[in-house]
Amino acid sequence: MTPDEARKMINETLQEIAPGPALDELQADDDLHERLELDSLDFLNFVETLSDRAGRRIDEDDYPELVTIETAAKFLCTRE
Repeated sequence: MTPDEARKMINETLQEIAPGPALDELQADDDLHERLELDSLDFLNFVETLSDRAGRRIDEDDYPELVTIETAAKFLCTRE
């Protein structure tokens, strides 16, 4: 998976989980929790959906890698 493919997948997943104006203004290095006001259930839904789409298991230990779009894309690209 390329970084662009990963970013696209992340953005599509976020669009399902947290649609709205905050998502439209989200920058690649913004903290997803803070910027999108994700609660723990929203974040878990994001992780599960992203895991399914990527075809990769994402463990709780991996959550710190999913703080921003950039770190999440890097994580997805290096975990093949």
